[in-house]
Amino acid sequence: MADDGMALRVEALEMILVEKGYVDPAALEKIITTYEHDVGPRNGARVVARSWTDPAYRERLRADATAAIAELGYGGRQGEHMVALENTPEQHHVVVCTLCSCYPWPVLGLPPTWYKSAAYRSRVVLDPRSVLADFGVTLPASTRVTVHDSTAEVRYLVVPMRPAGTEHLDEDALAALVTRDSMIGCGLL
Repeated sequence: MADDGMALRVEALEMILVEKGYVDPAALEKIITTYEHDVGPRNGARVVARSWTDPAYRERLRADATAAIAELGYGGRQGEHMVALENTPEQHHVVVCTLCSCYPWPVLGLPPTWYKSAAYRSRVVLDPRSVLADFGVTLPASTRVTVHDSTAEVRYLVVPMRPAGTEHLDEDALAALVTRDSMIGCGLL
């Protein structure tokens, strides 16, 4: 029910902005279509799945994430300088932007509200394990947790560990397992 109310408010706001000439309906539709179909976490999930299934691609992703991601057709503003971080049993990466909300839109889409919150931005730096626990991620004490601070110059994509027992899955099925939160480091999948 709350979603219906929100949808009505968005539609009313859109109508007002169009009527006043602030927004071109065609431009607005193009933006909406872009974020619904061209930009979003499914792009990052494809990158992750390809890295799990193609060792040569994985090496290119490690060496130059921006170029490797562009091979799959993803790039642009907020994704110009990408670095891929691979989670392993020994090392877990988590991403934050402590200054604002720098985020790799071409591969992860719109940032979640929590990513931009002051609480997340400060707590994950000071006590990443407790923040991860809030997301349901409990790691062994032997796993190092490294927090990476995104900037306007560098954005990060976390490549989560491939789940055991998925050797029979193709790239599409693997991509369907990958979540946005896991590509920020706040989820395992």
